[in-house]
Amino acid sequence: MAEELQENFKRGLEGIIAGESKICKVNGAEGKLYYRGYRIEDLAKNCTFEEVTFLLLYLKLPTRKELTAFTKELARMGKLPPAIMKVLKDIAGKATPMDALRTAVSALAGADPDVKNARGDRNLAIGKSLIAKFPTIVTTYYRMSKGLPIVKPDPKLGYAANFLYTVKGKRPTAEEARAIDMDFVLHTEHSFNASTFAVRTTVSTLSDMYSALTTGIGVLKGPLHGGAAQAITEQFEQIGTVENTEPFVMKALANHQKLMGIGHRVYKVYDPRARIMKPEARSFSKRTGDMKWFEMAEIIERVMAREKKLYPNVDFFSAIIYHTMGLDIELTSPVFAIARSSGWVAHALEQYSDNRLIRPLDLYTGPLDLKFIPIDKRK
Repeated sequence: MAEELQENFKRGLEGIIAGESKICKVNGAEGKLYYRGYRIEDLAKNCTFEEVTFLLLYLKLPTRKELTAFTKELARMGKLPPAIMKVLKDIAGKATPMDALRTAVSALAGADPDVKNARGDRNLAIGKSLIAKFPTIVTTYYRMSKGLPIVKPDPKLGYAANFLYTVKGKRPTAEEARAIDMDFVLHTEHSFNASTFAVRTTVSTLSDMYSALTTGIGVLKGPLHGGAAQAITEQFEQIGTVENTEPFVMKALANHQKLMGIGHRVYKVYDPRARIMKPEARSFSKRTGDMKWFEMAEIIERVMAREKKLYPNVDFFSAIIYHTMGLDIELTSPVFAIARSSGWVAHALEQYSDNRLIRPLDLYTGPLDLKFIPIDKRK
């Protein structure tokens, strides 16, 4: 038994199949990504975040009538209860936006009198409500923390456009809204990543949807997951100039330091999401007249491909777009959480529908049969 466990052990569960799913297919060897069987290239270029969320939750792309109704439903569900507004006000300026999001989602369970009896359609309703409330929580808390007046969502704007409007206080351009919409689509789902697997683990205990998404937020916060985009921004700021980029990369490689935004656990070739996002990053950089970060990114990409055969992931170019749009660095992880919310809900619903408690084994490497010493005789 011990030999069998040793043979099957993989650090970080790398390469281990931990369950079945009909939601997402990641082909890391060929750089392909599918949501419910649809190529990510087709979805990102042709669908809104609401369309993709409908696909993930209802297993099919919506008709125009269904999409209109669903978009209105999300807009209607986005309002926060007074108790949650108070929670956010009480911690304003004392917590990061990511911590505030986690706290608010957890507190929302207390505002739901039927949470203990949630099943089937009720879990779907809770999931949609949380997807709708994620951006409201983030933008409300952010503006509270900055001493700015809260901006209410405009029902005439879509999900992504409303995020930009409520965080910045002015209506985004069509190009800005489309870029963030695309960014949300590219980030919404990615198979059994760390936060999604954590969501499914929570659900497997038959805990509630609020607990599941609170778990997801906590895991996503880590710098090796959702915190990567912020670290990429900090890396660009640390490099400083285009001229310093290649020396910085070569020094990092010599010191065996990780370059943020480069490489991916699953993709062995170019991340297909990064291929889609790169032209957007170039376009926004040209529009603002500031190509510095994009030029730095291209140098990093070229050097890492040459030296390590490693390529950018989606966050590498998303960070440039956030920067050119003027989004605060502390919003990078919450933006990821907003996008990933619909993927989490889809996986939670799938886990509920055919559940088995997730309980893996470990490979114990500690001592055995130690001699017990009474407390008075211990040295």
